[in-house]
Amino acid sequence: MLVELKAKSQVTIPKDIVNSMELNQGDQFEVIEDDGKIVLVPVAVYPEHVIKKLKAQVKEIKDSIKNGETPVFDSIDSLFEDLDK
Repeated sequence: MLVELKAKSQVTIPKDIVNSMELNQGDQFEVIEDDGKIVLVPVAVYPEHVIKKLKAQVKEIKDSIKNGETPVFDSIDSLFEDLDK
């Protein structure tokens, strides 16, 4: 697909790609230059307090595993629900 660089260095992502990747207005991307290619990588941005809780949860999980205990979550959603407690 051919796109054009517009004013203020803007490029429009073709609609079929937006739809197939379920992208939405306001989504954020990391922009990487890779051997002459421009790569857009969608990223999820979380508030710092969520990241701190997640790091603490990972530490607890690692400690549990070291002690022979293995915590189990049915899904990533259940992990995040546990973080909200």
